[in-house]
Amino acid sequence: MDHAYISSNATILAVLTGICAFYFWLEKATRWPLFNYVPPLVFIYLTPVILANSGNVLTHFRDRGAEKPATAAPLAAIPNVLPTESPAYDVINDYALPMMLVLMLLNVDVAGAVRVVGKGVGVMLIGALGVVVGAVVGYACVKQWLGPDAWKAYAALTGSWVGGTGNLAAVAEATGANGTQFGLAVLADTALLLIWLPVMLASKKIAEPFARFAKVDAERVAHHDAMSAATQLDGRPPNYQDFLLLLFTAFAVTAFALWSTQSLTAKFAEYDRVWPVQFSESTARILLITTISIGLSFTPLRHVPSSRHLGMALVFVFMARTGATADLAQAADQAVPFLVGATICIFIHGFFCLAAAKVLRVDIHTAAIASAANVGGIATASCVAAHHKESLMPAAVLLALLGYAIGNYAGLLTAAICESL
Repeated sequence: MDHAYISSNATILAVLTGICAFYFWLEKATRWPLFNYVPPLVFIYLTPVILANSGNVLTHFRDRGAEKPATAAPLAAIPNVLPTESPAYDVINDYALPMMLVLMLLNVDVAGAVRVVGKGVGVMLIGALGVVVGAVVGYACVKQWLGPDAWKAYAALTGSWVGGTGNLAAVAEATGANGTQFGLAVLADTALLLIWLPVMLASKKIAEPFARFAKVDAERVAHHDAMSAATQLDGRPPNYQDFLLLLFTAFAVTAFALWSTQSLTAKFAEYDRVWPVQFSESTARILLITTISIGLSFTPLRHVPSSRHLGMALVFVFMARTGATADLAQAADQAVPFLVGATICIFIHGFFCLAAAKVLRVDIHTAAIASAANVGGIATASCVAAHHKESLMPAAVLLALLGYAIGNYAGLLTAAICESL
């Protein structure tokens, strides 16, 4: 563990969870307009980055401005507030992340999304393919200006733009992305959403000409609007039995996945073999947890309330942990070319969404919500639905949840392709 003012595992965990709680409290208590453009997620990531790099930055400026004889002993480094390495971070990585995946994916209703949204699911899936293609093209265009492992950042960004923040974290862990690569993905995810969200909202103005262009069936649109409006997403409030059942399920799936992948690794070692380059033990564990959790979503466990909320709480703790392991200097050096590649990615995604809407004869309202469900997740998709058609709010949530289900697969597919480049 590196030298830092805070080194106790319990204190580190208290600081990270306190940072998460503080920014959500601040958003609710102040209602600052800033949070409409820069979500708490960004501050939850950046605050540990600053705390874990504070001593390094102060030491750099102190030494650069100090005048001392060449023979003088070097001054002692100023400690950081948080360490960049700690057993507490390992615990979050090994247990909180897989548990988060289980809790979030239990809430997915694949059959319900297909039934309510209809061809809108097709638009979202093709839009997700557009994110994968866009990430590969964007990375190929700018990789000469990036570090050798920048493909991991594009894989994590793909996970986020197909699913959500939880997928970003899962794909980053599966590919072994460090804090710097994670930071680049968070930067692009946040910055480009500020551009893409107004585009999705403004698309409402072309609803009529687009409907004529795509030859949209008005009766089909009215039918799905009615089905979506009739969908009830809110359930009963949770109780302690629900939390115990959710925690048991998350622990059990995590334990099984850890045991399975460790056993397979041991079996490989027995025959003097290793995992393929693009398919590490971490990758296998994330894919196994994702697949098991989606399978469990078809059981009555899907109806246990608050699984997604509990999962999101773990996501934000993981985000804070990742920020504490980031290298500020490396992220700054690669930020501009990475954003250029990410911009290429998001516009290719938009083209795929429009092409899918044309081919499937889907209205611009549904297409915009499908894109927002990919790029922004539940909150963004709900915002776009409220602007376009309030009756589509439940459909927006269902599409975003479906994105969570496929985000890890899409991110790891992107990783395999980009690494081969």
